[in-house]
Amino acid sequence: MSFTMLPKISRRSFIGAGVAAAAAAGAFSWAYKARSSWDEAVGLVADPQGIIDLPPDFSYQVLQRVGDAMSDGFNAPSAPDGMACFPGEEDTWIIMRNHEIHKGTPVDSGFGAAPDRGGGVSRLVIDRASAALRASNMVLTGTSRNCSGGPTPYGWLSCEEVEEAGHGYVFLCDPGASSVQAPHRLPALGRFPHEAAAFDPASGITYLSEDASQSAIYRHVPDSPEQPFVGGHLQALKVQGQNRFDLSEGQKIGDQFAVEWANITDPTAADTRTRTQAQQRGGAIFSRGEGAWFDGSSVYLCSTDGGPKGRGQLYRLDIAKAAQTDTLTLIAQAQGDGDFDHPDNVTVSPWGDIFLAEDGDAPNGVRVLKPDGRLLYFARNVMNDGDSEITGICFSPDGKWMFLNIQWEDLTLAITGPFMTLLA
Repeated sequence: MSFTMLPKISRRSFIGAGVAAAAAAGAFSWAYKARSSWDEAVGLVADPQGIIDLPPDFSYQVLQRVGDAMSDGFNAPSAPDGMACFPGEEDTWIIMRNHEIHKGTPVDSGFGAAPDRGGGVSRLVIDRASAALRASNMVLTGTSRNCSGGPTPYGWLSCEEVEEAGHGYVFLCDPGASSVQAPHRLPALGRFPHEAAAFDPASGITYLSEDASQSAIYRHVPDSPEQPFVGGHLQALKVQGQNRFDLSEGQKIGDQFAVEWANITDPTAADTRTRTQAQQRGGAIFSRGEGAWFDGSSVYLCSTDGGPKGRGQLYRLDIAKAAQTDTLTLIAQAQGDGDFDHPDNVTVSPWGDIFLAEDGDAPNGVRVLKPDGRLLYFARNVMNDGDSEITGICFSPDGKWMFLNIQWEDLTLAITGPFMTLLA
């Protein structure tokens, strides 16, 4: 099986973008300040439409709602989740969007209620200047609970968050596909309740999170970086010299751990659950590993229920060169009720700020971690008291547009404004 890089996202340019972001975020090399309470310095303006509160001089538009007719004749599915933005043709951006619908759940009249229809991936083509929707279509169907994923130079990795028979895999999806494609399943990346995928184009390694109460962090190491999703080894993160070290409890901001990687011998869990294999080999424990994002030479990882208050942690995995050892650092965690609330999705912006989407108590919102240790409240969901989680935060490559979903309300939004000025 061979893999073809997208024509407008070469491996070199993908690496270059990551390096540029890392340079912009150079201050992230140190741990965030330990605080009893984080700053919330950005005042939010009440939205007269009652959808989302944003800072002054920011605006949004609704790209799509559940049930909207798409260009291929299907109706937009519900439960939008993980997303990524890719360059398209003729001054367009392409958004690849997951749908966290369980297998067997009736979707809408566009699909019918066939038992093999469930989650999947849709595609939005938008104007770069105005974010006006030009076209939309389904790319992947027949999968189950497509939660998050990750961008790569080869396309969008869409992850199933289940362990049921025949499901629990990662799928590679083509941003250029204007119709439903045959599923491109990647068994080498393991079968477990996947959350997100963070791809390192220099090595071809994919880092994978798992949404479970006592979850592992995995990586897939290919035989060749040019064929990144086949063969090779699936491995679980292990704290060096420690078996089943619990990273969710008893840690302080700034704590750092040397990392080793333990091989998973049965990545498709034919005989033994993948998470059990990880624990048998001493794999470290996260409390709901969710968001994962590759940035230059680091991977940011959310432990959604970790920390002293059970309200979340953010770790940074620094990828070593040559024979050196990878290191894992706790850079932020909720230490009080005024801190972030169960961070789920994590995204590093093109200019280097870290954006976190919340999946906690209402109202859920979007927080921004700054290099100097500040945590700002950037957006607040106000639909139905803000109970729905925010999902799928991603940026256009030029940094003009932020895209996100209000999942339970089945809305996909495009947000614009003076990001770098306001958040300086």
